[in-house]
Amino acid sequence: MKASAFVYPWDVVGDPDAARRIADLGVQQVTLASAYHSTRALTPRHPRHRIVTARHAAVLYPPDPDRWAGRAPRPYEQSWVDGADPYGAAAGALADAGLEVHSWVVLAHNSRMGDELPHTSVRNAYGDRYPWAPCIARPEVRAYVVDLAAEAAVRPGTRGTELESCGWYGVTHLHAHDKIGGVPLGGAAQYLMSLCFCDSCHAGYASLGADPEELRQAVRRALRPIWSGEAAQGGGDRAAEWAEVEKLLGADHAATFATWRDRVAAELQRDAVAAVRGAASGEFQVLLHADPAPHRFGANVGVDPAGILRHADGVVLPCTGNDAGRVDVLTPFVPHKTERTTLAANFTVVAGMGGSPGTLEADATHAVGLGADEIRLYHAGLASDADLAAVRTALERLP
Repeated sequence: MKASAFVYPWDVVGDPDAARRIADLGVQQVTLASAYHSTRALTPRHPRHRIVTARHAAVLYPPDPDRWAGRAPRPYEQSWVDGADPYGAAAGALADAGLEVHSWVVLAHNSRMGDELPHTSVRNAYGDRYPWAPCIARPEVRAYVVDLAAEAAVRPGTRGTELESCGWYGVTHLHAHDKIGGVPLGGAAQYLMSLCFCDSCHAGYASLGADPEELRQAVRRALRPIWSGEAAQGGGDRAAEWAEVEKLLGADHAATFATWRDRVAAELQRDAVAAVRGAASGEFQVLLHADPAPHRFGANVGVDPAGILRHADGVVLPCTGNDAGRVDVLTPFVPHKTERTTLAANFTVVAGMGGSPGTLEADATHAVGLGADEIRLYHAGLASDADLAAVRTALERLP
């Protein structure tokens, strides 16, 4: 079974042992970040640093000045990894170690864009903007995402890509000194708080024959019992989440939002995949980080399983957790598989981040039994030595 480990360029650049250490895990591929959001990352084995602070979303290669001249939004360049092209330097070292390199491209998630161009952000029913969440219904955002996908995915020495956040983003976001947990939000409430009411979405709702202001008020009414603590918050089951949305909003309003958002996301995903294919030469695999419930949002964007597999070569699916969770996320895609389709089961293998490297063999075996044909390991750079040892043992035992 093919296994790939996620890696940041700063895990490799400046560490002459990093590429060989990753190859020795038993993986055949790395998924290397070429465009990434802001983060603070641990580098527990690097000879020159232990913490890397990526201060804002940025590309980790030199962007094409002709492509982006006079445009806004446009990619931001990084300054926290040495060299003009840290992605290229890391990709070269990893390839020299015998690893196949695929790019890892974060698209509709960019806090600096929202700070500098606030009109590009998702705006909720109360008028609050989410700087980290560009609204993909806006033409300028869509053009940016599609062009970024093509440029960041198809880097020299790269044989495929994984597109993350290629769809809607919303209220949930890891944030410094976060203080929004006072009223816990279940999946349905998170969805309601993520519905966008920017002018582009207003026009979209109106195009479906709906009154945008009535939709806004319906969302605010639906959320009142959440704020007062009168409504029970459902669990993580995808079908139950959507049933709760329909109960809170009413079926007609829920259908209007779903129609608009599903259409926008599907068109973006189709166009981004097509742009990557147009930029690539030869065989080039295009996968999306995805979730089988179209109403979900974030890094693993909600998709229609049948629809996305008509465009992309496959999906990367969150499979950390129990057996029931893997059944829930993998089985909707299996009926739509073809010989060219990849279903990659993604496992967090960093124990300190909720991963379970010690059960990787059993978890991966279960995922394969459900239809997965590859696995992803998050994250080779962040994991401890003990985590990596457990991964190495699991991969030795897997067929």
